[in-house]
Amino acid sequence: MKKALALIALILALMMVLSLASCGGEPTETKGPENPNTSAPETQKPDDGPTDGEVANKDKPLVWFNRQPSNSSTGELDMTAMNFNKDTYYVGFDAVQGAELQGEMILEYIKAHIDEIDRNGDGVIGYVLAIGDIGHNDSVARTRGVRKALDTAVEENGAIKSDAVGVNADGTATAVKDGTLEINGKTYTVRELASQEMKNSAGATWDAATAGNTIGTWVSTFGDQIDIVASNNDGMGMAMFNAWSKENKVPTFGYDANADAVAAIADGYGGTISQHADVQAYLTLRVLRNALDGVDVDTGIGTADDAGNVLSDDVYKYVEAERSYYALNAAVTAENYQDFLDATKPYGPVSNQLSTDSHPTKSVWLNIYNAADNFLSATYQPLLQNYDDLLNLTVEYIGGDGQTEGNITNRLSNPSQYDAFAINMVKTDNSASYTALLNQ
Repeated sequence: MKKALALIALILALMMVLSLASCGGEPTETKGPENPNTSAPETQKPDDGPTDGEVANKDKPLVWFNRQPSNSSTGELDMTAMNFNKDTYYVGFDAVQGAELQGEMILEYIKAHIDEIDRNGDGVIGYVLAIGDIGHNDSVARTRGVRKALDTAVEENGAIKSDAVGVNADGTATAVKDGTLEINGKTYTVRELASQEMKNSAGATWDAATAGNTIGTWVSTFGDQIDIVASNNDGMGMAMFNAWSKENKVPTFGYDANADAVAAIADGYGGTISQHADVQAYLTLRVLRNALDGVDVDTGIGTADDAGNVLSDDVYKYVEAERSYYALNAAVTAENYQDFLDATKPYGPVSNQLSTDSHPTKSVWLNIYNAADNFLSATYQPLLQNYDDLLNLTVEYIGGDGQTEGNITNRLSNPSQYDAFAINMVKTDNSASYTALLNQ
């Protein structure tokens, strides 16, 4: 009997030892090559948190906007930057179409008001031109558009010259020529009296304060010879309008359809061009949203998304070879300016809220090249801030000084905490300043 009890105790003891070894020992490591069909579950990150290394920064969605990567001297696109990764695109507007539209708007105004345009009755329609940035392709296009429409363009190697002429009182400048217009049976001479890049002492271009000061210099030189004031944008145009041309009833034309410029049309501002900032801002964030969702890039753009957002082809175009979305432009004049008074209102057909269930919140780093730029700060960024909520994007907005890339890039020290990037460069040549950070 005792032997039987001892045997039972021994068996129980052995069973306990085996049980403890199974539960409390070191786990057995499963190695990939030995068990190729077994994989550890992926760690899920918070929808609105950092990527924690799940996607390399160089592979995250990137949109260049407002300033297209390009050679500032030739305008040739930087296709290396445009092909940084499979989810890299550019969003802007059709610069050539808009520039030609601005020139045509000025020309039509002259024709319609020819009886009062020539202020001193000398038969010469004199205009002055504020140039934003001689190395910026949009600025170049707008200068060319005005000169082409007013017959003052000079071509070189098949392209209209876009250089600033300085002062051209006698019409002998080589970058432009005296044009002619036939209106109501009378021939008028058209002369670009002066043009200048509006750059301040710190180096910032498109500078409104510089334009406001420069119009005073031009008036002291030309007086009532100035019949038209033209500007590459509304920021500079409004500075000149408020400083001189409003009081002297000289029509002034800009570009961007900024709210203050549109409202000023009621007070004599000649007109402006809407580059459909509402469509551009939407596209800037929409392209990122689509890449983050892993859906076709055309979703919510050319084809309706699950919330019904879609754009018609009369407000944008996509150029596949350039990987670029371009908003189309519209002239804003005394006839239709009331339709453009609210510049920060989202575009109706793409203002539907996305579901967070299907489109979880993601984080985006986005910079504005110059926080003092009127169009970008007063129109574009407020539109972006409206769309980021609709598209479930948490965006960190970075404002630059308009002078150096370093003022912006030094605030992209930890790109790993963002899911996507939207970049607005100071200079169109400097894409590598940003991609180098994402390649680290």
